[in-house]
Amino acid sequence: MSRFVGSTEVAVAEVALFYGSDDGNTESIAHRIRARLGEEVVDLFDVADVTQLDFENYDKIILGIPTWDFGQIQSDWEEFWDDVSSVDFSGKTVAMFGLGDQFGYGDFFLDALGMLHDVVKAAGARMIGYWPTEGYEFDASKAWLEDKSLFVGLGLDEDQQPELTAERLNRWCQQIHAEFPLQSPLQDIEDQ
Repeated sequence: MSRFVGSTEVAVAEVALFYGSDDGNTESIAHRIRARLGEEVVDLFDVADVTQLDFENYDKIILGIPTWDFGQIQSDWEEFWDDVSSVDFSGKTVAMFGLGDQFGYGDFFLDALGMLHDVVKAAGARMIGYWPTEGYEFDASKAWLEDKSLFVGLGLDEDQQPELTAERLNRWCQQIHAEFPLQSPLQDIEDQ
């Protein structure tokens, strides 16, 4: 696929994945999602290096954000917060994933994911990729939907449940592959 940026035609993938990562876990998950959906299907962007314009060329977007400590937004996303709030997501389909620690910060599990979801949805995005809360142990989350049966995106816990990540990624990638929808083949991967 290609689009025009100014008067220049540039090749872009079908999906853009924007992530912020301090310790590398969220970046690692972004690469694992890209491997499942296809290297040629997903363009990766570290949110520390983007502008609002980077969102314009894509109608299918994945956002990845970890929650730090007591419900805090990851530092690069925090610096980009006003910018992402100003992006027009009308006509765009957005899926999200978040990382958190259910036992260490069980009152704030995936809070940053919920906060980012609210901003992007208010900016006009069609949201997909909601994920069941079954199989997690925590007390509260801003990423819960009203009935608390679903998160607003895939929830991962690399601190307490890393052994469940590969299977959760496979299932979620199947789900968003159909919900976007994407035509390219999906890869089931048994990574760690």
